[in-house]
Amino acid sequence: MVKSKQKVQRSKKSAFNNDGPYILKLVLYTILGMQWLWIQQPDGVHYPLPFGLVLGLIFAAHEHFQVDRKIEYAILLAAMLAGYVTKIGVFVTI
Repeated sequence: MVKSKQKVQRSKKSAFNNDGPYILKLVLYTILGMQWLWIQQPDGVHYPLPFGLVLGLIFAAHEHFQVDRKIEYAILLAAMLAGYVTKIGVFVTI
């Protein structure tokens, strides 16, 4: 019996990795993590609530590719602290 040779087609991989979606995801987590809800009462007392962190944690927990979940959490926490210091977010007066 003679075995026929089969040609194996190999998929051509690109010469570079496409890091664009990963960087975009990190930028979006940074922007989302910086969002705060600043509630101010008439007597001047501020109550900051990190609603961007909560939304970011929900998105990171339910993401399809959960390879770098720890990095996403670290980005969210660093962005939350930066947003608190720079007072970025929505200001509401009650």
